[in-house]
Order: sequence, then C-alpha cells, then structure tokens
Amino acid sequence: MGAEHPGWGTAARSPVILAGKRLLITGVITKDSIAFHVAERAQREGASVLLTSFGRVRRLTERAAQRLGEPVEVLELDVNKPEDLAALTETLSDRWGSLDGALHAIAFAPQDALGGNFMATPASSAVEAFQTSAFSLKALAASLEPLMSGGGSIVGMDFDAAVAWPIYDWMGVAKAALESVSRYLARDLGPKGIRVNLVSAGPLGTLAARGIPGFERLADLWRTQAPLGWDIDDPGPVANAVCFLLSDLARGITGEIVHVDGGFHAVGAPAN
Repeated sequence: MGAEHPGWGTAARSPVILAGKRLLITGVITKDSIAFHVAERAQREGASVLLTSFGRVRRLTERAAQRLGEPVEVLELDVNKPEDLAALTETLSDRWGSLDGALHAIAFAPQDALGGNFMATPASSAVEAFQTSAFSLKALAASLEPLMSGGGSIVGMDFDAAVAWPIYDWMGVAKAALESVSRYLARDLGPKGIRVNLVSAGPLGTLAARGIPGFERLADLWRTQAPLGWDIDDPGPVANAVCFLLSDLARGITGEIVHVDGGFHAVGAPAN
C-alpha cells in the first residue's frame, strides 16, 4: 500500500493568511456589526487589531471589543474631524510604527435622506451622506498612507450602487460615490503599493441596517432571488472576503468591487 497522504486522517488547517499583519478596523458598534466579524476573523488569521469609535457609541464599541477572542483597544475617530484623523496617524505611528491594512465600514445618512424621501431630501442631508459615507474613505486613506510605506490594503464596505434600490435613496447615491472614490484611490495609491478595494455585501441584519426604513423589503429580495441563497444573519462570508482582500493573497487586486451577495447581482429575475 502506498504512503498515506500527509493531510489524510488529520485535522490539518490551512496556514493563517494574516499572520503578523497590523489592521485598523472601523465601524464596530456591537458584536452584530459586520466589522466585528471581520476583526474576529482577522484575529483568527493571525492579525493584530485595533478598533475605532467615537461619541456616544464608543461605549458600545468598547463592550464589543471585550468580546473578541483577544480583547483590543478602541481609538477615538470621528472620520469627519481632521483633528481626529491627525491624532489617529500619530497614535498608530507611536503604537505600531506601521500599518498593513484597514477596513472602512463607515456610512451614515440622515433619516430624511432615506425611506422613499428622495425627491424631498434637502441638499444638506445629501451632503452629509456623501461626506460620511464616501469622502471619508479618502480622508481615512490619506491619514493612513504615511503608515503604509511598505504597501498595504484598504477595504471598504459597499452596497451595490449599479442600480436604484427601493428606500435606499441618497445612501445609494453616496455608495455610488464611494465606488468612484475607491477607483481614484486605487489609481493614486497603487504606485505606493497600497491596494484599495470594496466588498459589496448583500443585506445583513446589523443594527445600522435595521435602522433603514423598509430594510426587510430589501432583505426579502435576496431571500427569494440570490442563486446561492442568502442569510441576513450570517456575516461570515463577508468577513472572509474582507480578510482575503486584506491579505497578501490579493496582492494583485485593486480598484475592484467584490460582490458577496449570494450571486444576487448577477441575475435579473428569480429562476423560478
């Protein structure tokens, strides 16, 4: 009988893909946040992680941070405040000296910019949605660029902006802007070895998502139409894709939008 294959009969695990990486994760509010699951998976893949938060939600973020496999510190960051961005650069430089990657999971639109109110939304609310949800990717990237002299990866969370969605309104416009911002960042940062990509996720039942008027209406579309099916309570596939893009396995990918949505984006109508 031939020699046994070295992997047979064992519980062999693939090598961790983020070993030694230093990652900044934004957007954690509770343990249900997509960003929380990214941080959790990144730790399992060998990364060191720091979180950011600000204001009244920081206490929630700190509570979630203690529930990670390895509890981590939460740094102050309101991405719309230049002074916070400057302080973040200094803190990370003092703490780590360099950074390998970051997750941008930041989005906000006022209530009057969502829920079918598109035509009545004031300009101020549309601008706020753009600044927080799209321009902030550039702002964060600019603050982290000095720490990525050896290259790195920035990943942003997206929701497919190729079409107009019910109830999503000016957040949809902001996501379209986010997609464009990511391409320009990929152009400008690529020569420095910094990759910029987005993960376009199907709807997940996070605290932020459930705050969107009519969220269940969107979720029902995925339940009936995604070829692979879609579970709004399972952020695992999205976290896996983000960690892949943060890893060296994706070193040839930039300016890309990776759809993790059960295949929903690829079909025009349900098969049945």
